[in-house]
Amino acid sequence: MGYRAKIGLEMHCEISETNTKVFSSARNSYSVTPNENIRAIDMAFPGILPVVNKEAVKMAIMASMVLNCQQPKYMYFERKNYYYPDLPKGFQLTQETKPIPVGIYGHVDFECNGKVCRVRINNLHLEEDAASSDHLYDTTVIDYNRAGVPLLELVTDPDLTSADEAVAFLEHMRTVYQYLGISEADSKKGQIRCDVNVSIMDENLDPEEPSNFGTKVEVKNVNSFGGVRDAINYEIKRQTKLKEEGTYDDMPQQTRRWDEESQSTIFMRSKVDAVDYKYFVEPNIPKFKLTDEWLEEIRKSIPELAFDRKNRYMNEYGLSEYDSDILVKEKKISDFFEDTVKLGTDPKEACNWVNGMILSYLNYNMITIDEFYMTPDMLHDLIKLIDDKTISSKQGKEVFAKCLEQQKEPVQIVKDEGMMQITDESSIEIIVDEVLAEQAEAIKTYDPENPKALDYFIGQVMKKTRGKANPSTAYKMMKEKLDNMTK
Repeated sequence: MGYRAKIGLEMHCEISETNTKVFSSARNSYSVTPNENIRAIDMAFPGILPVVNKEAVKMAIMASMVLNCQQPKYMYFERKNYYYPDLPKGFQLTQETKPIPVGIYGHVDFECNGKVCRVRINNLHLEEDAASSDHLYDTTVIDYNRAGVPLLELVTDPDLTSADEAVAFLEHMRTVYQYLGISEADSKKGQIRCDVNVSIMDENLDPEEPSNFGTKVEVKNVNSFGGVRDAINYEIKRQTKLKEEGTYDDMPQQTRRWDEESQSTIFMRSKVDAVDYKYFVEPNIPKFKLTDEWLEEIRKSIPELAFDRKNRYMNEYGLSEYDSDILVKEKKISDFFEDTVKLGTDPKEACNWVNGMILSYLNYNMITIDEFYMTPDMLHDLIKLIDDKTISSKQGKEVFAKCLEQQKEPVQIVKDEGMMQITDESSIEIIVDEVLAEQAEAIKTYDPENPKALDYFIGQVMKKTRGKANPSTAYKMMKEKLDNMTK
């Protein structure tokens, strides 16, 4: 008998593009210095009063609109009461039980392995993040920089059926958050975390009937997309084995964690169907109305998203779907391409450089486009040098490498290295005639029907000019002379 996986995700994404935290005036920015970005409210000192960050609310609502969610008429915040060492107040300000949070009952379409998939959104809510804990050998230290950072929690229905679909959805959502200007969505900075819910069921049962669902296992705080993939695949195998052994139905609903070292999920605790967090409305933040005018203003401010850019690249620039997909995957890469094209660079040539040499360089050196020395202006200049026949395409690759190695602009590299091509036909003809005069024996074996017959002669021209002769001019001139000599 076969089995079907039912996978739901709880995706947490920090809103990194506000100046301050969600309820305090502390700076909202990533810092490697512990406890640098904190205020009294983040530490839950007596007498504190939270003040809602309007920009964070706006960004959260914008995200809910893109996810096709319903928006509320009024906004509430609630206290979620539970104790955890890095939660200073002993409760978290979040949204849960009141009419609806930032958004509810939406859906997202995304691509996975060449097909379009849809996942239903149960809800999207805005809350404050907790501090971060580092567990050392015999002690734990807490960094409160993250306490109070605005956090979007996205909860899906269990519509995903594989690790591939789960990762494709997460990558899609990361792109959405980046294009909306909500977050860098950088998992290396802890800005994206994920809880994964996995169960399996007999494949011949109705996947929409809740009574057919298997026992849900929650895997907490998976911090990378690779980890999500591995955790899901491990859980599917583990639960399938329990099914085949006949012990699956005895498995309690539980919470586990993903262990990178052992590449396995590890039992943490049993979990009942509902945990009583004793939610109640935050008394220090009165409910406030979201006016139709403000909601419409937010809707109109939604920028061009990755899907729209992809279609524009294909329709306006004539780029392939494959190339367009690569360009729009990371917003900053797409922005680099856009800025290069705005300077007048041919879109296809700019695409070839960005998707080829530049991405290869970034991946090999494990850096981001922000750390890349070459700017769109420099790339434009480099492409223009090639288009104007100042240098050859082969020399262009050499200039690219030297530009990054020496931290100099392409135009300066070409001047310093004396790399300008010889394009004057009379100068090239002198060199061609010299080569023909020196290669009498080679001319005897020249075969005009052999496409490679000219390679040797062109090589001699390039050797004499140290690669500066325009290849197409030299080729055309050499072929014409040789063909006339061997008639």
